Amino acid sequence: MSLKIALLPGDGIGPEVTAEAVRILKNVAEHAGQAFTFSTHKIGGVAIDSDGMGLPESTLEACLGANAVLLGAVGDPKFDGRLPAERPEAALLALRQALGGYANLRPAICYAPLAKRTPFQPEKVRGADLLIVRELLGGLYYGEPRGFDASGNTAFNTLIYSRHEIERVARVAFERARERRGRVASIDKANVLETSRLWRTVVSEIAKEYPDVALEHVYVDTAAMRLATSPTSFDVMLCDNLFGDILSDQAASIAGSLGLLPSATLGGRVDLYEPVHGSAPDIAGKGWANPIGAIASAAMLLRFTAKMEKEAAAVDHAIEDALTAGARTRDLAGPGERVLSTQEMGQTIEDALADVRDRRHSYHAV
Repeated sequence: MSLKIALLPGDGIGPEVTAEAVRILKNVAEHAGQAFTFSTHKIGGVAIDSDGMGLPESTLEACLGANAVLLGAVGDPKFDGRLPAERPEAALLALRQALGGYANLRPAICYAPLAKRTPFQPEKVRGADLLIVRELLGGLYYGEPRGFDASGNTAFNTLIYSRHEIERVARVAFERARERRGRVASIDKANVLETSRLWRTVVSEIAKEYPDVALEHVYVDTAAMRLATSPTSFDVMLCDNLFGDILSDQAASIAGSLGLLPSATLGGRVDLYEPVHGSAPDIAGKGWANPIGAIASAAMLLRFTAKMEKEAAAVDHAIEDALTAGARTRDLAGPGERVLSTQEMGQTIEDALADVRDRRHSYHAV
């Protein structure tokens, strides 16, 4: 297989974590006899500094010509005083819209060795394994009109959803649930918002196409509480753009760190993969960043774009094996535990990946 991957390292810790994801992808390609080609392009604050815009035309063209895009992070506090359309984050919204991916998959897993590293009682989070399916191209982030009035003292945003937008992301959630534990929790605020009433109606209609999947409707505030008190009660959580953004960050507390969470954006012209965390400029260049979110995003790239399920599963197992063996970056380490740098964690997972392959070879040889 020949796979063209556009790399957008971005700002802050983005280049550091992206490098470790590329390390793993190159390792997989070499051992699988596949041809992965990589090209690197600017986005976000670094692109504003060099090109005067967060998403240069050359970057967009490269992304549209690739099979997949792997992004690091965007954002820099030096742009905080600018209008939203002039900040690095606007480039990410524009990229998502151009690529056309409407379904954002954000898994959150509590690995057994990290259950004591979460803010919760270990027995509450142990075994938690949920998937947030976030609608990514509609809702409050893209609705028009938006802006400020002439006085600058009033601001407004518009929350809009169409039946079509809800139908297509709902089907993604139900399909994913079929491959997991067969449960979908649709998150809304139907007691207050008309858009949520439409959301609930349409999701209920789509559920009839999936009689093997159980559906429940959950108000967003109740969902937030359940994530904190009984996260194992969730399998697939179907959310609109705003609720999915907020709840997926909350889900990081279940995993133990935002640095662990990956994401995949599917359904458009080109698939987009990125860790959930931000650019963390305060630790950029120090080797403190956790690359697992980026590496797990690379595993999702292997699974969904490259259709290399065996290799994707091997990377997932390597991450878990590394954590089980005690590998910790600064965000995961407890008192007295050795802290690995970003590169050391990437190397540890690459070594664990070789062990996973060796075990599989030995098993099949027998």
